[in-house]
Amino acid sequence: MTAPASLAPDMLVGAAEIARFIFNSDEFRFQRRVYYLVTSTKRPLPHFRIGARIAARRSTLMDWIAMQEGFASAE
Repeated sequence: MTAPASLAPDMLVGAAEIARFIFNSDEFRFQRRVYYLVTSTKRPLPHFRIGARIAARRSTLMDWIAMQEGFASAE
């Protein structure tokens, strides 16, 4: 079963793609930061796994970033 065509542009597969989206760079240190955010216990980065690779949706990450901004302004 394949994903609908409308879902494909919203998908980020792999730490490098997620790092490029969040940090505008896919350097190794930013990829490691993605893995750190995934395992963070307080407010982890929303993700799912495709085999051994992590994946996320752009729209979900944008919502998560907006939520983080809300937490920062409330503190």
